[in-house]
Amino acid sequence: MRIISRHPRAMDISTLILGAGAAGLFCASRTGPGTVVVDHAARAGEKIRISGGGRCNFTNTGCAAENFLGRNPHFAKSALARYGPWDFVALVDRYGIAWHEKTLGQLFCDGKATQIIDMLRAEAAGADLWLRTEVAEVAHDGTRFVVRVVREGRNVTVRAANLVVATGGKSIPAMGATGLGYKIAEQFGLPVTDTRPALVPFTFSDERFKPLAGVAVPVRAHADGPAFEEALLFTHRGLSGPAMLQASSYWTEGAPVAADLLPGLDLRTALRQARVDSPRRNLTTVLAHHLPGRLVEYLAGQMDMAGNCAEWSDARIEALADALSAWVLRPTATEGYRTAEVTLGGVDTTALSSRTMEAKARPGLYFIGECVDVTGWLGGYNFQWAWASAHAAGSAIADSQDGSRRTS
Repeated sequence: MRIISRHPRAMDISTLILGAGAAGLFCASRTGPGTVVVDHAARAGEKIRISGGGRCNFTNTGCAAENFLGRNPHFAKSALARYGPWDFVALVDRYGIAWHEKTLGQLFCDGKATQIIDMLRAEAAGADLWLRTEVAEVAHDGTRFVVRVVREGRNVTVRAANLVVATGGKSIPAMGATGLGYKIAEQFGLPVTDTRPALVPFTFSDERFKPLAGVAVPVRAHADGPAFEEALLFTHRGLSGPAMLQASSYWTEGAPVAADLLPGLDLRTALRQARVDSPRRNLTTVLAHHLPGRLVEYLAGQMDMAGNCAEWSDARIEALADALSAWVLRPTATEGYRTAEVTLGGVDTTALSSRTMEAKARPGLYFIGECVDVTGWLGGYNFQWAWASAHAAGSAIADSQDGSRRTS
């Protein structure tokens, strides 16, 4: 991929891709000659670089449409079926990038995430990359898309047969996220669903968990959706960790979040047995064998845990087991787009072809990646959607160009 520093005043090209993130770079590897990728950032693939603790959780082996949220739960099926996790793994293997499975089908680089960026740029070697470039105006003249960009203070007008919007969502504005893709969609008459932060920590206005900051515990948690059995992490501001990030995608303001603090443990049987084996031991001491001590101390201030095991009736044991298996909390809010890994909602999929990602009412206009109303779970799913949607759009553009050459 060539980084272009020259400044033409105007140019005609085949395909203009807005956004040099995961979806934009991968799409450029498919669209063929005459492609330009523009991005406001100084470097391409910045979200890739910071993802997965710098190792990039680039896909998930169990990726399927049911791992995504959106108004149309079936929309992602076509793209994912035609470019799945093992297709991307084959590409990674071809470049000799070592990887490993961490948990739950999550695949990470053994080395640095920059290996994935380098691979994508190599795959898109035929495209031109314009960094530090702002999109100032987008229009259509009846024949082609006309996009005015600003590069180092100079205006450049690009006329393109195809316009691919891969600008991402509103997440992590410190990295330049603006919601530009939604504005472009609305400009061309495409509906946009409500958007909000997802895969984001919860906050509590009273900072009740500040004494527990840094404590982590495996839980089974859910909001208004499926339950996720992963870690919960207490923070100064509230709740984080994979289980809470997953639940946040299904949470709405004012709603509760529930967590089973002892998934897989039959607490009723364990406490009854402790009553026989260690009748004089405090119940909190027994619980501390199953939960972090600081958490037990905190919970003892919220629930009835007084007395030694011999004093605990079956009824009290039942009540405590019920409380710990369905610990219900009502977060005040989330940390918002500042720390959200993705944006929930986006360009309404009713306006797009599920096979090509092209706007039904505007030929040549494509939306891919996070700006579309397809939001994945934590664990490599959103990267796989970026690859699959980019492959769908890029392949469609390449096919149309081949068809045009054959008929010309």
